[in-house]
Amino acid sequence: MKIVLASQSPRRKELLAHIVSEFEIEPADIDETPFPDEQPVDYVRRMAEEKARTVWEQDEKEDHLVIASDTTVVLNQEIMGKPEDLAEAEFMLKKLSGETHTVYTAVVLKTKEREERILAEAHVTFYPLTDEEIKRYLETGDYADKAGAYGIQNAASVFVKEISGDYYSIVGFPIGAVNQALKTFI
Repeated sequence: MKIVLASQSPRRKELLAHIVSEFEIEPADIDETPFPDEQPVDYVRRMAEEKARTVWEQDEKEDHLVIASDTTVVLNQEIMGKPEDLAEAEFMLKKLSGETHTVYTAVVLKTKEREERILAEAHVTFYPLTDEEIKRYLETGDYADKAGAYGIQNAASVFVKEISGDYYSIVGFPIGAVNQALKTFI
């Protein structure tokens, strides 16, 4: 059985490589706009499901296992996806400053016969951030492809006061849960 990772995220690629020696990468091109009034958990699940379905349907991979994942940051029920530009990234980080937010990561494992769904959740509290700290972080460019405009595993790690839940769901790929689910497929 061939495994296909429906993501271009280097973090997901790196983490999947810890549990699977060979896999292909085939990113899904989907519209990631939330529906009006869509709840964050519903949104992140829908994104992972659409990514898995899109990659699967590109050529109906009969003997393939497609793994798709999506991560979103939520503050006060507001979905904070990937920032479109520097100004939006700065706005997001200022909102997260000194606050506790939730990070949801949904994963879908799909074969011809079945689908397995995973939802991982973590709560992250940021220290209050100064404008200078935010500016310095934004200069790294690390915000560009990350939900909530930060990558916990990189320079933004200094913003984190406390974490509750699955660290790897914050990174974007709950590797332990994915490993357990993979055992049922292989």
